[in-house]
Amino acid sequence: MDMLINLLVFILDVYLWLIILTVVVSWLVAFDVLNTRNKWIFKGCALLNAATDPVVRQVRRFIPPLGGVDITPMVIIFGIYILQAMLLGLR
Repeated sequence: MDMLINLLVFILDVYLWLIILTVVVSWLVAFDVLNTRNKWIFKGCALLNAATDPVVRQVRRFIPPLGGVDITPMVIIFGIYILQAMLLGLR
């Protein structure tokens, strides 16, 4: 059972870093540090968005942007931490 819990915690940790990477890349694109006209940057952004958008869209249904600031990634990260703590509490 410990092995399964550790695997789930690891998967949640990887997803947490994907969320953080998606946020950082979106900031870099917004500030014109990364140019999405470059096909590799575009493909990388599309891959990150494909991995994170299903969860982000579900959370955005309940939490709209506040004053133009999207706090959805912070809510997801907080939720991941809670899930990891619950899973580790099962050990």
